[in-house]
Amino acid sequence: MTDIIQLLPDHVANQIAAGEVVQRPASVVKELLENAIDAGATEIKLIIKDAGKTLVQVIDNGKGMSVTDARLSFERHATSKIKSAEDLFQLNTKGFRGEALASIAAIAHVELKTKRPEDELGTAIEIEGSTVKSQEVSVTPSGTSVAVKNLFFNIPARRNFLKSDTVELRHITDEFHRVALAHPNIAFVFYHNGSDLFNVTSENYRQRVVHIFGTKTNEKLVPVEEETEVLKISGFVGKPEFSKKTKSEQFFFVNQRFIKSPYLNHAINAAFEGLLKDGYHPSYFLNLTVDPKTIDINIHPTKTEIKFDDEHTLYAILRSAVKHSLGQFNIAPILDFEQQSNFNTPYNYKDKTASSPAIEVDSDFNPFSEGANGSRKQSTSFKQAPADSWEGLYVGLESKSNNSESDFSQVTFESDAKNESMFTDSSIETTKTTFQLQQKYIVSTLKSGMLVIDQNRAHQRILYESFLKHITIKEATSQQLLFPLQLHFTPNETKIIDGLKLDLEHTGFVFSELNDKEITITGVPVGVPESEVSIILEQLISDVENEVPDANFSVADLLAKSMAKSLAIKNGQSLNSTEQEHMVNSLFACKEPNVSPTNRPTFITMAVGDIEKKFM
Repeated sequence: MTDIIQLLPDHVANQIAAGEVVQRPASVVKELLENAIDAGATEIKLIIKDAGKTLVQVIDNGKGMSVTDARLSFERHATSKIKSAEDLFQLNTKGFRGEALASIAAIAHVELKTKRPEDELGTAIEIEGSTVKSQEVSVTPSGTSVAVKNLFFNIPARRNFLKSDTVELRHITDEFHRVALAHPNIAFVFYHNGSDLFNVTSENYRQRVVHIFGTKTNEKLVPVEEETEVLKISGFVGKPEFSKKTKSEQFFFVNQRFIKSPYLNHAINAAFEGLLKDGYHPSYFLNLTVDPKTIDINIHPTKTEIKFDDEHTLYAILRSAVKHSLGQFNIAPILDFEQQSNFNTPYNYKDKTASSPAIEVDSDFNPFSEGANGSRKQSTSFKQAPADSWEGLYVGLESKSNNSESDFSQVTFESDAKNESMFTDSSIETTKTTFQLQQKYIVSTLKSGMLVIDQNRAHQRILYESFLKHITIKEATSQQLLFPLQLHFTPNETKIIDGLKLDLEHTGFVFSELNDKEITITGVPVGVPESEVSIILEQLISDVENEVPDANFSVADLLAKSMAKSLAIKNGQSLNSTEQEHMVNSLFACKEPNVSPTNRPTFITMAVGDIEKKFM
């Protein structure tokens, strides 16, 4: 019987490794930026074309590579970061596996240009699908330039799985944010299709956060500083009133490496307990410094998850540090046992002595003494009504008693309020055809039984079809605001709104100004409260960032769903009979009344036979 196990060829093994390391263009950006940082660069340029599908290029001014190093860097498991297994627990660099460049070269066209400062000439290498096409001497500046072109050119199936340019660019921007925030001492420039998206210089951490997320972010930040033998914490958390529906502004950095940790995220949420509205998430930009021996980075291919030796201690320290900062800057209520100035004696009464209250007593008062006319003597502080005044109450009664029948015949009585019983006669018709159950469901009668409607989902369906109609026919009605509404978002969020501006205007929004610094709105759709505008846009941004399925999605459909979700009547809201009947009639006037915009049922029916079975 022949042997069936054999070694895979190197180019196949590299493609398999690329499946773990390179998932999309953003993965290439992450690996190349981290290599540039490990090379000691102080200035890094990131150049992107067509959301990384055509070109991803990183240029740095680091220490460069020799001819031998440049050629060897594309071999699997070739690295300068570690030499033994013990080095895995003393890591101070980004990449250490030696798989990144080999994996990228297996699925793309790669051009490498590098030169050390002490060398006169550099090296240029071209690789296509793990095959070296050329290697020659080149005149190039000190540092390294890596250009990755035509990603997944030899794996069409993987390329077809890539999302739209908008989605892929968002992932690249997220990776850029993570690297740029972790290294504020390095200058970064980010170009996409020839336009300058980010240009930040070497600066402190607060300036870096403000430059990336907008100038309005500066007033949202609360500094967090704590240093113990186990953990050192530095960075900022956002004020509770500026919390967001998305988790786009949540960053943990451990030893200048971005990580994802649901456990530590729970510690932040515990510190904000009682300060956030339901469905909102706090913002934080926290740097954690720990001993490299106490963490294991080598548990995930993308190195975004870390194993800590003592997570419980880190949880407690992090929660206490954030809670202390919120209390220190009067964000959260705290116990203060210091003396309050409100309890101090006013200055004008400082030297005065307290006086006893005066009591006046009538020494001549005797309740048992009688006056000259037989009546008891009254106190001077009380007045007695004239004794004959009571006789006036009966004046004229004798004359009225004679014609009592005629007088009482004209008396009218107020009608008592009718309190209908639950068990009324079925023959009596009532005008009320609906009622509300638990302020969540609308119950109505049918010929065959009973109808129960979920008011939130039903209203979402009604609004969804209304907004979709306005966007399609482009004839929405707008109401002008008395005062323009100014909103502030991050540059990335502003670009999302700018891309949806035309569709938003078709629904009734009127923009007078839209730039990276602020958004000014002068008109909103009819029926939309001014206070709900920011909530609608935040929900829309959240949906675009998290719920875009692929390149074939409809922007109008997504916009209509997002606005309907934000403006629909919430469960717990009381509706009168007219509103309930209008809800029922409007729902069944829709084209698809059976389901909500998210394909969930809007109502159920119960036949009389089903109800009768409950009593058997």
